[in-house]
Amino acid sequence: MGVRSILSKPIAAYVVAQQRKWMARSAEVQAEWRQKLVGQAAQTVFGRDHHFSDIHSYDDFKQAIPIRDYEDLKPYVNRVVEGEENILWAGKPLYFAKTSGTTSGTKYIPISKDSIHNHINSARNALLNYINETGKSQFLDHKLIFLSGSPEMTEKAGIKTGRLSGISTHHVPAYLQANRLPSYETNCIEDWETKLEKIIDETINQPMSLISGIPPWVQMYFDRIQARTGKKIKDVFPTFDLFVYGGVNFEPYRAKLFESIGKKIDSVELFPASEGFFAYQDQQNNEGMLLLLDTGIFYEFIPAEEFFNENPTRLSIEQVEMGKNYALIINNNAGLWGYSIGDTVKFVSLDPYRVIVSGRIKHYISAFGEHVIGEEVEKAMKYACERQPEVEIVEFTVAPMVTPNEGLPYHEWLIEFAVPPKNMEQFNNDLDQKMTQLNVYYDDLITGSILRKLVITPLQKNAFIDYMRSQGKLGGQNKVPRLSNDRKIADALQKV
Repeated sequence: MGVRSILSKPIAAYVVAQQRKWMARSAEVQAEWRQKLVGQAAQTVFGRDHHFSDIHSYDDFKQAIPIRDYEDLKPYVNRVVEGEENILWAGKPLYFAKTSGTTSGTKYIPISKDSIHNHINSARNALLNYINETGKSQFLDHKLIFLSGSPEMTEKAGIKTGRLSGISTHHVPAYLQANRLPSYETNCIEDWETKLEKIIDETINQPMSLISGIPPWVQMYFDRIQARTGKKIKDVFPTFDLFVYGGVNFEPYRAKLFESIGKKIDSVELFPASEGFFAYQDQQNNEGMLLLLDTGIFYEFIPAEEFFNENPTRLSIEQVEMGKNYALIINNNAGLWGYSIGDTVKFVSLDPYRVIVSGRIKHYISAFGEHVIGEEVEKAMKYACERQPEVEIVEFTVAPMVTPNEGLPYHEWLIEFAVPPKNMEQFNNDLDQKMTQLNVYYDDLITGSILRKLVITPLQKNAFIDYMRSQGKLGGQNKVPRLSNDRKIADALQKV
């Protein structure tokens, strides 16, 4: 064992011990953060506008701070972008994380000198939890790859601006820099396919032990390596034994990814976003990710079915229930207040608080009142694949067909298969059967002859890659929505 792997174990034990302390008093820790955040921002423009000095309880907090998305908060963010200080948080942000919004165009998410620790320490602590639980630390002695966006920065009003994954690159601990691939120069390449080939050049003969990224882009990396070598990934990288991922549900990709690797390996799930690092998988054999309640974020939860109500219910951590979908709302030490990040979560444990990401609040199908969500279609796909284990899915998305040329409307499942089912009719029936079990409204519409059974449209090889390329969103942190309430993506996929 090398120096890194040896030293990591006592550090991991210390971090986990500290983690257990706040886990034991989660509600109190969250209440402390709520008051701390309000106190620190009381003299900002936002704090004065919302009478922070009068907030003494959670009820006061809810009265003072409305729920917002980026578009609602934009007038304040624009003032920060123009160079003003003390607008949302004290001083100026350390960075802007630049993202693409579907309705707001380019978003500039502030990251402060206080909030950067949430992003960096949480990523580190996810690995330390894994080391502490499993005792496996040898991966630190070999090469590590993080498939991410360019680390190059621009400036807005003197504030460094770039993609979150690129910002994080500048904060990789020094003791890991020597192990980290790809090179800085390669990471700066903007064109994903050019960058991917260069990454393969730099890694193919290296002792890779940890590979991290969004599953579909990691799969593309594996596919290109297999095309070059004709080998399984385990034979190209014999020391590869830990996969770290986030951004999408892993289940639809699991079978094909492990088939490409050629063996089962450990994995760690993360829940990061430009707005904050919210959770990570802290145990290998327990479902869900530990919600990080002591890293500068005060969380709120809105029952998903109430999200679009005028006055939805707002809950703090001690008020949540198991098995319900909640829209995740954050208030953080970068100046995001009552901010809806767009994701929905479901608690799978309340002691400690562990969540799964169940979908996107705006990604659903309810063309007929069925309100199908991402979690349901992913569970149905998993069920159908388990019934025919040879099936391998590259990617899929679902959209309504409201006005078909003939017959009743239906849900169209556009699927790119790596290995198609031997019995497509059975696969279709299994998907539809599981959907009727999971969603009573969908079942009612089928039973009442408002909808007919779902229809599968198999897509040609690389359909999703070609679609993402056509949108200028190939690679990096970009994802295809799992489902849509219109046909923009479905029609574009069929064109490419």
